[in-house]
Amino acid sequence: MLLSAALAMAVIAVIDWMVRTRRIGPFSPVARFFRQRIDPLLEPVERRVIRAGGLPANAPWWALAGIAIIGIVLLALLDFVAGLIADVMVGVSGGPGGVLRLLVYWTFTVLRIAILVRVIASWLPISPYSRWIRWSFTLSEPLLRPLRRVIPPFRSIDLTPIIAFFALGILEAFVREWLR
Repeated sequence: MLLSAALAMAVIAVIDWMVRTRRIGPFSPVARFFRQRIDPLLEPVERRVIRAGGLPANAPWWALAGIAIIGIVLLALLDFVAGLIADVMVGVSGGPGGVLRLLVYWTFTVLRIAILVRVIASWLPISPYSRWIRWSFTLSEPLLRPLRRVIPPFRSIDLTPIIAFFALGILEAFVREWLR
């Protein structure tokens, strides 16, 4: 379904781009159809493209990119939920020890995700106090602060998130082995 939507949007993007750049005659039936039916659907995308300084003729391509990104995120989310359900089933079938191992696994996973979100947020113009990002700083700072006292930055690059990420993996392996 997602692939067919992306393919349909790719065909629409090509034809709409050809109409907008006058590679297809502006008074042809195809051009009239696209101006009447497709362009109103692409209008919100076109407004954002223009607001960002882009060309209106590129709106179909940005819509295609948006559909591809939404598809990738949706597939990743579905994979995450399926993995989560499988983990719960395995944890519950393992009795109290299985549930404890599952909670340990989830704790380390959330800490790793917090570190990744924090690193990616540092590359973007996002405030660490944003409600979308603040949780990652709250969870990762107790891990990173002691490491920063020991590990100096390397040419203004903070290596502590990388070291903490790998240290969490090693610590998780020890804890999981101990819980067996």
